[in-house]
Amino acid sequence: MVLKSYAKINLSLNINRKLPNGLHDIQSLFCKINLYDKILIKKNNKNIKNDKILFKGPYSKYISRKKNSITQLLKILRGKNLISDYYYIEIYKKIPVFAGFGGGTSNAFTVSKFLLKNRLNIQVRENLIKNIGSDLRLFFYDKGFLKNLGKISSINKKFNLNFLIIYPKIKCSSKKIYSLVTKYNLKKIFSKKNLKNRKNFISYIAQSKNDLQSIVESKYPIIKKLLIEISKEKGCYISRLTGSGSACYGLFDGENSAKVALANLKKKHPNFWFSIAKTI
Repeated sequence: MVLKSYAKINLSLNINRKLPNGLHDIQSLFCKINLYDKILIKKNNKNIKNDKILFKGPYSKYISRKKNSITQLLKILRGKNLISDYYYIEIYKKIPVFAGFGGGTSNAFTVSKFLLKNRLNIQVRENLIKNIGSDLRLFFYDKGFLKNLGKISSINKKFNLNFLIIYPKIKCSSKKIYSLVTKYNLKKIFSKKNLKNRKNFISYIAQSKNDLQSIVESKYPIIKKLLIEISKEKGCYISRLTGSGSACYGLFDGENSAKVALANLKKKHPNFWFSIAKTI
């Protein structure tokens, strides 16, 4: 079986407070995009009592073979007696790592959904989130609004959004970026009534922001420059950092505008990673 493991981007990020456990309570409007890793998975023969996990592709060299989201997932599932078989799993990494796309978490979500099928209940889900990462809860939704670290309001309408995604290959440490946060904002009240159509949805995104962006721009001025360049391209509604970076996105009025912007900006930054993407 070959599975698609989709990336996500944070369209907005609102930081409310720092929790006693050291994590930050955040709110985020997010969506999955059609950038994905490919995962081949099959059962091993009964006489093979260990898993074989291979990472391939342009970003595989950054993945630890001994400790990664898949080895963690399989260990948890066996510890809970949710699986008994052993597997050959091959992951072709097209999603850049250390970029804010949640690729590793998406891989774990995709494999867990396949292995557990209807047994992926709330209790199991919360256990995986606790041990693999809080981002895992986002992948249960194509679009949504993270109200806090534990609650998500799903957005079921199929708004077609077109993006130019650029990764300047700067490895932003989320832990480091969050450690520099000194200001917090009040919680936002999210209402689906304001998202009646695509125009309203884009307007809502434009009125929001990423609270980490100014911190990342101060630390890495090239990102501020890049976001300005994206915003000046024809057809661009918004340019913004996704998550704690360093990937940036431009939201465009259509795929053709995004492609023209890609060609223009690739001439200026030939060593950056580029992709055209859209909501799934």
